[in-house]
Amino acid sequence: MRSLLYAIAVGLVGAALLHIVIILSLPSFTGRDAYTRVQAFGETNRFFPLAGNSDSLAPINDDPSMKTAVCAFSVESGPIRLFAEGEVPFWSLAVYDSASNEVFSMNDRTSVSSALDTLIATPIQLIAIRKAVPAELEQSILVEMRGEEGYAVLRTFVPTQSREEAAIAFLAEASCEPFTAEQ
Repeated sequence: MRSLLYAIAVGLVGAALLHIVIILSLPSFTGRDAYTRVQAFGETNRFFPLAGNSDSLAPINDDPSMKTAVCAFSVESGPIRLFAEGEVPFWSLAVYDSASNEVFSMNDRTSVSSALDTLIATPIQLIAIRKAVPAELEQSILVEMRGEEGYAVLRTFVPTQSREEAAIAFLAEASCEPFTAEQ
């Protein structure tokens, strides 16, 4: 009798684990995972503002007090530099790999002079950069990314309607470009 109860308990736990794995892996099988949705914008190395609602697979911005932009990138051929500055009350950045695992996050309170200045690179690329840090990267935050592809989400807070124009300008002027050291 005891072994029957044990077999039933093990079967139920196994079935529960199997269902959890299936549910968590479902977005990658349907093409509706976050990375695929960001790639739907089509162009890499450029921030795209998110709309308030969308019928397509593209991600949406459903918080009216936040403005959001996303940038898909690849560090395969070289580091990517994220840069933005402006008069906004708050901004935050999150960098994700292609599996939508958060690699790095920061906000204006943890940045140098409240400006976004981040370089994303592979470990090998960072070793080369750290050997001789270029002058334009002396104030930059260096982020190590193990994979080669990912995306960045830049958000800014819009506390009042009068701040909306500054928030839109902040996101529109943000750059997500390959870094080339000036020699």
